[in-house]
Amino acid sequence: DFEGKKMSKSIGNVIDPLDMIDRYGADALRFSLAFATVPGNDTNVSEDRIEGSRNFANKLWNAARFVLLSIEDERPSLPEASSLGIEDRWILSRLDRTIAEIEEHLGVYNLAEAMRTLHRFTWSEFCDWYLELAKLNLSGDRATETKAVLAYVLDHVLRLLHPVMPFITEELWSHVKPDAGSIMVAAWPQ
Repeated sequence: DFEGKKMSKSIGNVIDPLDMIDRYGADALRFSLAFATVPGNDTNVSEDRIEGSRNFANKLWNAARFVLLSIEDERPSLPEASSLGIEDRWILSRLDRTIAEIEEHLGVYNLAEAMRTLHRFTWSEFCDWYLELAKLNLSGDRATETKAVLAYVLDHVLRLLHPVMPFITEELWSHVKPDAGSIMVAAWPQ
């Protein structure tokens, strides 16, 4: 359990995965387990962590909804870096660094640290900072570039999250890339 005690029905600290899926969803359960699983250690599980993962899924859903409402039917391609604003170049550099860190963590089988890196980027940098900055540019003369960066970053976040959050990412992918087929066969971000 969360306190490191062995789960036992007699103690009453057992968390039934099927109950957690009913309450919070399969993706939230999978993400919370991946987030907490450190090689060589026991995994401490708590309902609060699973609820936090559900909140993360909600944050991702709302961010994707904002991006999809912003780009509508457009699917602009990413322009040259010289035509991008500083906030656009910043989020793209952070995305590149995040992908490199995730690759490094996965290379040594540290799924928990890879998920923490992806969570930090998605929640703090993309949702909390870049989306707010993008709102300022969507009504200006740099709207096309901003839309392209929004779509590009969301596309990559969905592909990075897919192995541990397959249901929500597949659903969002079908709207972000409606003609691309399943996210399961999409290339891993480089």
